Amino acid sequence: MEHTLSRDGTRIAYERTGQGPAVVLVSGAMSTGATTAPLAAELSDRFDVTVYDRRGRGGSGDTAPYAVEREVEDLAALIEAVGGEASLYGMSSGGALALRAAASGLPVRRVAVYEVPYAMDEAAARSAADYTEKLAAALGRDARGEAVELFLRRTGLGEDMIRGARQSPMWPGMESVAPSLAYDDAVLGDSRVPVGPIASVTTPLLALAGGASDAWWHEAARAVAEAAPNGTYGTVAGQAHMVEPGVLAPVLTEFLER
Repeated sequence: MEHTLSRDGTRIAYERTGQGPAVVLVSGAMSTGATTAPLAAELSDRFDVTVYDRRGRGGSGDTAPYAVEREVEDLAALIEAVGGEASLYGMSSGGALALRAAASGLPVRRVAVYEVPYAMDEAAARSAADYTEKLAAALGRDARGEAVELFLRRTGLGEDMIRGARQSPMWPGMESVAPSLAYDDAVLGDSRVPVGPIASVTTPLLALAGGASDAWWHEAARAVAEAAPNGTYGTVAGQAHMVEPGVLAPVLTEFLER
């Protein structure tokens, strides 16, 4: 992997594939650049695609104290490294980061997001606030396993599946990136759709939800699209939150090539 330096000196690991207009893929919680590599492979025949390890994960460094602005600066460094302008695609909480980056004025040509987990009613907002409090308490004790369990429970995983995950070979890796769960929580802010910042994103924006996903995912995607001056809402047929790269890629390609 290659490396670039963010403004605060943090080394950010990234990998490029393909040729064409630059696109940077922003992963969500508990993910690294390897998670988005299959999508990069699907897009690489039309685009110069960059995947990267967000700070605190994989081959990237980390510098305290954390702030969302530092992750925006990471994206600024990546965009500069790949030519000075790029489109962004963000998955889940990575979509919230992509929206923040676009709203900050970075040289973003187009931005697409998939199922950003914004709260669409008071009950969901209270649940998000409760998660934030419990996550901070667990990470404050360096109880990484507890933090991962909180996240998995929040995604809807049942207790039997969580117990099974604890016994799986992937568990140590999940614990190793557990502190970054706080970073994903921070980029979501108060969990509400950030209408004001999104309204400042004048570049074309595509907010997607899976055709097989629950209704609130679609409500959130519509709210994001409606907040943007050049926003569009779309669905990816037959998909849920764990979207298949081969199904998503043509939808993104059509949008990014306009």
